[in-house]
Amino acid sequence: MTSIDPRRAREFAQQVVVKLRASKHEALWAGGCVRDELLGKQPKDYDVATDATPAQVREVFGNRRTLPIGAAFGVITVLGPREAGQVEVATFRRDATYSDGRHPDSVAFSDAREDAKRRDFTINGLFYDPLSGEVIDYVGGQEDLKRQVLRAIGNPDERLAEDKLRMLRAVRFATTLGFDIESETMLAIQRYSKELRVVSVERITAELRRLLQHSNRRHGLELLRESCLLQEVLPELPLQDEVWTQTLETLDLLDQPSVAVAIAVLVRSVQSADESNRSAEAICRRWKLSNEEREGVLLCLNKETTIRTARTVAWPELQRVLIVSRIDELMSYCRAIAQIVDGTDDAIQFCRQTLARPQAEWNPPPLISGDDLMELSIPAGSSYRKLLTAARDAQLLGEITDRGAALTYVLKLWEDGIDG
Repeated sequence: MTSIDPRRAREFAQQVVVKLRASKHEALWAGGCVRDELLGKQPKDYDVATDATPAQVREVFGNRRTLPIGAAFGVITVLGPREAGQVEVATFRRDATYSDGRHPDSVAFSDAREDAKRRDFTINGLFYDPLSGEVIDYVGGQEDLKRQVLRAIGNPDERLAEDKLRMLRAVRFATTLGFDIESETMLAIQRYSKELRVVSVERITAELRRLLQHSNRRHGLELLRESCLLQEVLPELPLQDEVWTQTLETLDLLDQPSVAVAIAVLVRSVQSADESNRSAEAICRRWKLSNEEREGVLLCLNKETTIRTARTVAWPELQRVLIVSRIDELMSYCRAIAQIVDGTDDAIQFCRQTLARPQAEWNPPPLISGDDLMELSIPAGSSYRKLLTAARDAQLLGEITDRGAALTYVLKLWEDGIDG
């Protein structure tokens, strides 16, 4: 996959504006790219708003360079050079009612002022002229950017009633930008919080991923609780002061965590409450995490104790955990837990020191395999796993050091009647 060059992406977004204007259409950058531009951040992508209809946009750029995927909502994707990515060009519009709580039933083309009013938050309702540098602000977004406040455009109840996902997006924006949620907007979120359940799980989980992986995730979780959205997405989470504070402090200690690690910290107290992984796994499935994410969460929860008590765990047991492919995620998770729960991460440092040694010292190749057991005329079956595990443990403990000794060892175990 070709990576997008930010400079080329910006140049292409400007060219889109230039070409639309050359065809006598109004065209401005809109939405998140304007917000990021004014905050001094590199926009991740660019949106252009225009008075050109979808058909006119395709006429300007040609059918081969455009995709009409969002044409029903007035959106045409314009394809740029490979390194520049693509730009979504949306016709100025006003939306009708939102019967499903997520999408407008219909749209009517309008002008820039009306288009700004139908957007979600003031900081996302700005337009920008990339040629003159002028900001066009019909909703007070510039002032809210300066004050670092997230505010719904117009009546917050109306904005949230239109699209229930906006509640969670408000929390995510406030988290990632380090903003406060304006009081009337927060009150509206609290009033509508139970209606988050009409939003698809996939969309909810996508917002949670972005929130939990951000360095400001603690603030995000606090906002989720204040907004009453936390009890909608994770009603199992214990909110007693000690448990809640411990969860927040642990999340705060994570350094660029994977989704799996962040979610493992979040659901750890749920697992502790029912003393099994049933609840944790149920949450992972309810949120429709990928198999990789779910496996990562359960690895952290299942192997936490082994790592946190590494100095007292039998070496073969610890060694089997240290060789897992996702050991870095597990160590990151355990380090944060240990610092808060144990007050020290000595056990984690011990594991890291072990991992830093030459691998041949702590993870030597096994002395024998299943083929060797077959040569000893041991019938294939469940006993193979037990015999090979016993031989491996003895090898790691230094009790046997070569293949001959290992064969003698497992043959004796077999003859002594190891339980198959």
